[in-house]
Amino acid sequence: MTPMIPIVIQFLLVLSLSRTKAAEPAANNIALPGCQDSCGGVLIPYPFGIGPNCSLSIDYAVNCSTINNGTSTPYLPGGDLAIQNINLLLGQAHISSPISSQCYNITTKKLDTTYWSVNLDDPPFRFNHELNKFVVVGCDTIAYVSLANNQESYLGGCVLGCYSLDSLTDGSCSGIGCCQTSIPKGTSYIEFEFDPNYNNSEVYNFSRCSYALLTEEAGFRFSTDYIITDQLYGQNMAAVIDWVIGNTTCDTAQTNKSSYACRSNYSTCLNSSSGLGYFCNCSDGYQGNPYLEEGCQDIDECANPNPCSKRGKCQNLSGSYECSCPFGWRNKRNNLRECELNLVLLIGPSAGFIALSFLGLGMYVIHEKIKLSKVEKKYFQEHGGRILLEKIQSDQGFGFTIFTKQQVEKATNFFDSANIIGHGGQGTVYRGTLRGQMVAIKKCKIVDESKKKEFGKEMVILSQINHKNIVKLIGCCLEVEIPMLIYEFIPNGTLFHYIHGKNQETNISLSIRLKIAHESAEALAYLHFSASPPIFHGDVKSANILLDQNYTAKVSDFGASILAPTDEAQFVTLVQGTCGYLDPEYMQTCQLTDKSDVYSFGVVLLELLTNKPVISFDAPEEERSLSSHFLSAMKEKKIHELLDDQIRRNEDTQLIEEVALLAKACLNMTGEQRPNMKEVADELDRIRRLKQHPWIPECNREETETLLGESFYDIEIEHTGNFSLEKKAEKSIAFGR
Repeated sequence: MTPMIPIVIQFLLVLSLSRTKAAEPAANNIALPGCQDSCGGVLIPYPFGIGPNCSLSIDYAVNCSTINNGTSTPYLPGGDLAIQNINLLLGQAHISSPISSQCYNITTKKLDTTYWSVNLDDPPFRFNHELNKFVVVGCDTIAYVSLANNQESYLGGCVLGCYSLDSLTDGSCSGIGCCQTSIPKGTSYIEFEFDPNYNNSEVYNFSRCSYALLTEEAGFRFSTDYIITDQLYGQNMAAVIDWVIGNTTCDTAQTNKSSYACRSNYSTCLNSSSGLGYFCNCSDGYQGNPYLEEGCQDIDECANPNPCSKRGKCQNLSGSYECSCPFGWRNKRNNLRECELNLVLLIGPSAGFIALSFLGLGMYVIHEKIKLSKVEKKYFQEHGGRILLEKIQSDQGFGFTIFTKQQVEKATNFFDSANIIGHGGQGTVYRGTLRGQMVAIKKCKIVDESKKKEFGKEMVILSQINHKNIVKLIGCCLEVEIPMLIYEFIPNGTLFHYIHGKNQETNISLSIRLKIAHESAEALAYLHFSASPPIFHGDVKSANILLDQNYTAKVSDFGASILAPTDEAQFVTLVQGTCGYLDPEYMQTCQLTDKSDVYSFGVVLLELLTNKPVISFDAPEEERSLSSHFLSAMKEKKIHELLDDQIRRNEDTQLIEEVALLAKACLNMTGEQRPNMKEVADELDRIRRLKQHPWIPECNREETETLLGESFYDIEIEHTGNFSLEKKAEKSIAFGR
């Protein structure tokens, strides 16, 4: 029988379990007062500045250049190197590094060359010798690089030879098709040059150009496409430069207070690793801009998550914090963040019974909370929480957050049904607000037990996916049996509702349909070819393509995807996806590949062309599957009967036919015969460009395609050999012409 507890004891118990709301961190200054703090979306923090008297000196005066279309780009002082970002904490910046090229001109039998050289100011800028690499790409090529610092000059180079595509390997830069070498410490001058005697003249049929570049090693991955296409020509790569203040050490600089750059009272000085100059950081417990008087501001350590124990009350201090325990509790001697019962204060001769009752209830509460905490900690560890925490703590630029269960419950009002914005076989998606940002929270129904331990590693990879047509994964919650994923919120709903829902009576032009299709294909091509490792979506459908306020396509739900397998044992997986979109080959083999996504995307193309559902249970048996109905119609030359009335009556029949043939190629029963997503995206881009030039006469379109890009259907795919499409004459027959 549970003893009655006096009201005062109940009050003390409630008080001991109460928690205080953490204060939000204060905003920090970026630039000097009255000065522009960004250019073209790039933050320009002091000591850099834009305009008169806005930088520490002329050495840090950024040129913000605006072109006719209104876009702006920041450039390094006195040069033409565009700035991508500036890192105060590391004393570094990313710049756009031009690519030098040497191309064999088949027509003139001469070489077209572009060389790049740069001489950084001495000081404050240097090329980072640890993060950058000199890279040469090409076949039958010798390229040289001249480098210099304030003491010595160097000459380096790469010799490349490759006489067939079979010798090339994506991702390998070891001398065949790609070569890289380090640069010396303190490099401020760089110049590239090619040996004209090695000029691609013997290999121009598959490699016309050679390239030399300086780039950040972590951001460059060799691709065979760099050899067989001109996609690197005239482009830029990101390189890292170090910047410092002055040319003295911290000890010397601090003796002259008038010129000492670390102006904040809560700043510290760090010597440059190059041995010349210094840079500033905020002291421990502070964040912001150490080069401004009030730039470094206190970090509120008491903001969520609370660093104290659940019973401890966090009190923020200048540069630190402390944990205070409620009445009847005290800080542990060996861990001031934890509270323990203060039995001396609670137990006395005159209140033995009350104290014992309180102690019994307190122990029960402690036991239950410890039990709950252990369960949450178990889930956290099982899902790879330690890996994510280590990544977040070690990489301050890692844009990913681990949210607590309490935060997610509060954001969704304990998963109130009023906040549901979507649901399906794999889970339910809720709308919520976390740290002032509207987000979409996916609560999954099932989890693959074999992938629990890999969840943290996959989150590290997926969180770094950054593409304008892919919904950003911003965090997760691991304190539950099945992890919850937190994405950015996209306001205009799904493509499925746009074409099948309330808007189905709205006129959706062919241009809009092509735009959505092209942007979605670009996103999937990015996952397949630019993500490292490659990512297969596994559930491509119109319901997983979101539209923002400008109706820009955003592919979502890639958190349910799988990474490209590294061995055969990983290749077999449980078949999952959505009926009507599933690749028939995948259903037979249980092997998910990039071509499985291509098939599903082909079904999405059919939805855009026909405005029909992918499965119609009320239709005759031969018309229930949209893909089967479409392929039959193509074979019987009745495809126009399936097209949406809006585009059949008003749009360019030639372009619609080309989209239909592309969809047919994607729906090939054999995966090897389908195009890959990059080829699909390129073809949709070509069709969009033709749509944007209605002045091209139909009879001259084939001639004009040589100006706008070769026809997808007339190109012989020499290097992949994994698909083929009808010639244009056959295309006309397929449509009953």
